[in-house]
Amino acid sequence: MKNYTIDELLEIMQTLRGENGCPWDRAQTHQSIKKSMIEECYEAIDALDSGDDHAFANELGDVLLQVVFHSQLAKERNAFDFQSVVNEICTKLITRHTHVFGEDKAVSAEEALGQWEKNKKKEKNLDTYSAMLCDVPNYLPSLMRSEKIQKKAGSVGFDWDSLEGVYEKLAEETEELKSAVNSGDSDKIEEEYGDLLFTAVNLGRHLKLTPEISLTKASEKFIKRFARMEEFAIADGLDLAELSADELDALWKKSKKA
Repeated sequence: MKNYTIDELLEIMQTLRGENGCPWDRAQTHQSIKKSMIEECYEAIDALDSGDDHAFANELGDVLLQVVFHSQLAKERNAFDFQSVVNEICTKLITRHTHVFGEDKAVSAEEALGQWEKNKKKEKNLDTYSAMLCDVPNYLPSLMRSEKIQKKAGSVGFDWDSLEGVYEKLAEETEELKSAVNSGDSDKIEEEYGDLLFTAVNLGRHLKLTPEISLTKASEKFIKRFARMEEFAIADGLDLAELSADELDALWKKSKKA
C-alpha cells in the first residue's frame, strides 16, 4: 500500500469537491454530513473494542475524513481551512497544559485534569459554575451528557457523600415515577422517568462506571441471549412470534442458563 501524506489527502478532497469531481461530494454541506461525524466516531470505537488494529486504523481514517471534509467546505466559503484546524488544536494543547508548557504544577492525573478544566474555564469565559454545565454539548448522547453535567456539579461539592444516598434517591425517584404513572399524566410520567434515569447515571458514576459503556454491554448481552433463545426455538421447530408469554419466558430462562 502506498504511503500518502496529509497534503495528498487534502488534495484528494479538493479534487472530489472540484468541477470534475464526485457529484455526491460536491452536493454536500456541513449540515448534510454532520451526522456522519458521529457515526464514524462510533464505528471507530467499535473497531477499537473488536481488537482489530487494521479495522481501527481504517475507521480512524474515516474520522479524519470528516475533519478534512468540513475543512474543505469551510475553505470554500472563506471561513477557515485545515491549517486553521491544526493551529486551533495545537494552541489548545499548549494553553490547556500549563503544567507542561507553563508555570503550573501537576504531579497526578487528577491535578492535570484540574489544570485543564481551570484553563478551559478561563479561555471560554465560563465565569459561573452554571455556565460550565451549559457548556456541555447538547449533541452528546444523553447518558454521556448527564454524566458530564453531574461531574461538573460534583466538582463544587454538590454531590452525595456515599452510595447509600444515591440508593435512597433512586428509590425515591422510583416511587415518584409510580405515582406519576398512577396519575395518568403523560408529561409528569416523562419527567419522572427522566429523573430516574438521571439518578441511575449518578449511581453508575459513584460506582466508578461509565453509564454509556455499561448500557452498551447490557444491550449486547440482551442481543446474545435473545439470539440464543431463538436458536432454541428453531431447534424445536417453533417461531418466537407464535409463542405465549410464558413460553417465551421459559426460553429466556433457558438462554440465561446456557
